[in-house]
Amino acid sequence: MKLFIAVASAVVLIFFAAYYAYFHLGVYIDLQPDGEVDVRMTADGDTIYMERDGTAEPFEIRGVNMGVGIPGEWATDYAIEYETYLRWFGLIQEMGANTIRVYTILHDDFYNAFYDYNTDREEQGLEPLWLIHGVWVNDYIQNSHRDAYDDDFLQTFLDDCHTMIDVVHGKKNLSLGRGLGSGSYRRDVSPWIIAYILGVEWEDVTVAYTNESNPGRSQYAGSYMYTTEDATPFEAMLARVGDSVIAYETHRYKQQRLIAFSNWPTTDPFLYPAEITNFFMKCAQVDVEHIKTTDAFLSGHFASYHVYSYYPDYLNYVLNPVELEVSDPAWNDEEIELSMSDAAGVPIESVLTGDEAADYRDRDGRTNTYVAYLRALNRYHTIPVVISEYGVSTGRGMAQRDINTGRNQGHMSEQEQGQALIDCYEDIMDAGCAGSCVFTWQDEWFKRTWNTMHAVDLDNTPYWSDYQTNEQYFGLLTFDPGKTESVCYVDGDLSEWTEEDVVWSDGSSSLSVKYDEKFLYFYAEAEGFDPDQDIFYIPIDTTPKTGSTYCQNYDLSFERPCDFVIRISGTDQSRVVVQRRYEVLRAMYMHETEEQDAYLDVPDRDTPEFQYIDLMLQTATPLLTGNWEANAEVYETGKLRYGNANPQSGDFDSLADFMFAEHGVEIRIPWQLLNFSNPSEMMIHDDYYEHYGIENLQIDEMYVGLSCGESEYRIPMAAVELEGWGKTVTYHERLKESYTMLKQYWAQIDAGRQG
Repeated sequence: MKLFIAVASAVVLIFFAAYYAYFHLGVYIDLQPDGEVDVRMTADGDTIYMERDGTAEPFEIRGVNMGVGIPGEWATDYAIEYETYLRWFGLIQEMGANTIRVYTILHDDFYNAFYDYNTDREEQGLEPLWLIHGVWVNDYIQNSHRDAYDDDFLQTFLDDCHTMIDVVHGKKNLSLGRGLGSGSYRRDVSPWIIAYILGVEWEDVTVAYTNESNPGRSQYAGSYMYTTEDATPFEAMLARVGDSVIAYETHRYKQQRLIAFSNWPTTDPFLYPAEITNFFMKCAQVDVEHIKTTDAFLSGHFASYHVYSYYPDYLNYVLNPVELEVSDPAWNDEEIELSMSDAAGVPIESVLTGDEAADYRDRDGRTNTYVAYLRALNRYHTIPVVISEYGVSTGRGMAQRDINTGRNQGHMSEQEQGQALIDCYEDIMDAGCAGSCVFTWQDEWFKRTWNTMHAVDLDNTPYWSDYQTNEQYFGLLTFDPGKTESVCYVDGDLSEWTEEDVVWSDGSSSLSVKYDEKFLYFYAEAEGFDPDQDIFYIPIDTTPKTGSTYCQNYDLSFERPCDFVIRISGTDQSRVVVQRRYEVLRAMYMHETEEQDAYLDVPDRDTPEFQYIDLMLQTATPLLTGNWEANAEVYETGKLRYGNANPQSGDFDSLADFMFAEHGVEIRIPWQLLNFSNPSEMMIHDDYYEHYGIENLQIDEMYVGLSCGESEYRIPMAAVELEGWGKTVTYHERLKESYTMLKQYWAQIDAGRQG
């Protein structure tokens, strides 16, 4: 009996050891070392092919990137449910896309849903949805002291690649860990995987540091990938990773598929004129033409780029050159010539025709440096080019402008987003690319942007919808506050407003207030109000630290010290202004905007001076004007836009801030515009000059008032109680108008091809 128990125990232990080794550690035995390798996707020249019924047919990657964020959750919470994925897959394919791209390993609900969705499609004789899978490289590793050959970088990259392959083949267990998907992966989704895009947008400093630190590692020769003699150490690292991916999947699963390495203009293979190189500090190139494949790799590779029309738009400055005239010795001609001669890369002029009409004009004859850049990429590469990210944001805030085409990073309506996506897609295809992926499927509340991240509590971004942060609104699917509908729509329909919303009234005029996870809403009314002649003033007091009882700009007096004034003056001259002491741009960016130190000449706590509310833009103004003393560019984000903000209305404008109603006006103000850093806990900016920057202050009430026209008396103020919602958010999905526009456009293209 004891022998039986011992043997049984040994068998159980062996089973669990083998199970752990196979599903956790990736240990396997290649029982068919000479077995036939299955290849569905191939690439040749500028074309990607898919095998269908034994024939290789050209295949256009028409994709959508998909993140993992939903309101109230961080991306690393992996909170999207199986049913949600199923619904989203259907909507994406109905739109006309044939591919989704994910950046990293997700939780098992994604793969289970993807498997079931495609299995059901194929059982009905319908085209499945294809998948491009990525492997992420940690941002903190890239922006650290490590180079790409450090174990924390390279070995982790290799391990994650092998893990990803096991996951898509349904042979992996992962333990729960923040930043890493988890679950028992048993669904084999590999039949629908068409490609792997390895890595992320490489930091140029990481690339340069790797190349400088590893001069003897510029060559790699593997079974499937090798480098040319012109390769850099960073490119050799990529070849090693790609070779490892192909080898692992070939030997363990007898499959091969397309491979690409992520890239973007910051590390593109081109050399630009000295002014551009130095201004943008473009210090490194990643050139996949230095990575070749052997005959053993039966599939193929392509060049993957994230290209947005507004960033960094190097060709705009090539098209409009200015003379370099600065006094900084670091910019002298000798230093520039040295940096140019030492840099690796291909002169951009070598892939431009020199004919501006041919290079820089699009199909409609417009100046278009976006299409010019895409053409340059396609002329240079001997392998297919896929633009794996392109898009624009519908956020109210803006960070960058596209000077040529107006496809800006932010402050675009949903209709403008739709047209911009169509235009970008046409540019991509006209340039000869093999495919593209829209960025992105869904809006993500947790995201941050460089020109607003100083103003918000970065530990609580998923718990409110920050309309000033453009990075949150690249999606085709948005999330509006409220379980089924928002608490208010600014459309002139007053049915949402009740007596309970009134916070101040004098019998002839009144002010009502309400709020949700995205906006503060106001309804101001007055007897006989004429929007063509009358002006509403709404003073707002949020912080107890500062504020003025007088606004010299509009000659108004208030019952309490106020921080902001909303001025509704017709459809074109309405805005929010802020007391200068509470102006965040001055406190954080005065050196860039006025070349002064904000903390040397501090505005008085009760200064009566109120300012326009501006946001920084990332531009290269000196390269366009030749004025190297020019200050940073800003734009007025406090200006209010008139229109109908109800998505159900035929004249819907997603950027509308206010609309007139009978005897009054409805207004919605995004929280950050009033210096709320985290409205879910009612946190606002404290006094900047007490803390030498932004610290948070919690409030439980604010005060508001109303005047119809100028008042010879102090405008009375009333309290509005503020109670945050913590981490419990409400939201409902809504497809943007851009989704419908793209769906109709792609349907027309497909109908034309079939015809």
